[in-house]
Amino acid sequence: MAVGLGRGVRLRGTVWAGGDAEPFDGAVIVDSTGRIGYLGPDIDADVPVLGGPGCWIGPGIVDAHVHLAFGAVDACLPAGLVGVRDLGAPAAMARSWRTGGAGIVVAVAGPILTAPGGYPSRSWGADGFAAFVPSPDEARRVVHGLCADDGVDVVKIALEPGPDGWPVPAPDVVRAVVEAAHDAGRAVVAHVLSTDMVRRALDGGVDELAHTPTEPLPADVVERIAGAGVAVVSTLQTFFYGGDGAGAAANAAALHAAGGQLRYGTDLGNAGTVPGVDPRELDRLADAGLGRLGALLAATEASARAPGIRGRTGLLTVGEPAALVLLSADPIGEPQAWRAPLAVLADGLLHRN
Repeated sequence: MAVGLGRGVRLRGTVWAGGDAEPFDGAVIVDSTGRIGYLGPDIDADVPVLGGPGCWIGPGIVDAHVHLAFGAVDACLPAGLVGVRDLGAPAAMARSWRTGGAGIVVAVAGPILTAPGGYPSRSWGADGFAAFVPSPDEARRVVHGLCADDGVDVVKIALEPGPDGWPVPAPDVVRAVVEAAHDAGRAVVAHVLSTDMVRRALDGGVDELAHTPTEPLPADVVERIAGAGVAVVSTLQTFFYGGDGAGAAANAAALHAAGGQLRYGTDLGNAGTVPGVDPRELDRLADAGLGRLGALLAATEASARAPGIRGRTGLLTVGEPAALVLLSADPIGEPQAWRAPLAVLADGLLHRN
């Protein structure tokens, strides 16, 4: 259960402020309003103390791809997540989760835009998880409703033919979705796994890919993704669980080598996922060439920049609101420390495990 900070709190241990900051042994003092008042060598302060030698303090994780309908939002904060982005749910359900505080930021996409009868309307998303966009005009109308009436933070479109040849939105529909979303100040994230559909997504001007594609990507497509600044959410562990991990991992490595940006995301609710921060996903990112520090950057600063996420930077900055975790060990050396955070502090609330 999260509680208020009272007079504030001093956290002691190895401090990593995020970004290119060097870790140091010291303390972080968070005041009664939830802002970081001090960051440096350990000092005395008339506030309660958490942590000590061997502990680690750093930014909390943002998961840029979850499905809370098949997970549990209440389980996120205690497990080290200070932000999540739900990428597919019925509109009413999404509105009920959306929040800008209370310890965890929840951004939402609402229903996934797809062609009539397209993914995921014939499978897991049959009950309100999909919205059909058969034409450019209908695409504009649906996007306007999602943004103006339902208040979504980001728009998601599915370009997934699947093994059975499901219909997918036509190129002019993809472009209409992107244009309408941009007019409303929203970014578009695309579910695409195959080369042809990646090309369609890029031609349409999407801002982000919801997964690392699983079909091997030609070098020109990899370069195009990286050159366009289209970030890619990892979701590698669930692909390994389902048998498609090798292709996704190779694409992730190629994208990283080309200078593309990878963001941490687990596809929570899908097969092989677990609530909270998943050390396996971090290790998959590390193995793709990012290394463990790079994987942590992908899960903090990079994921905090995911379209729709609000009030998170992935950094610890004096004078700014704290969104941090206290772990029992340095996760660079012991990634399993993420399995059981000692405490999570965000939005002026403290959750102690």
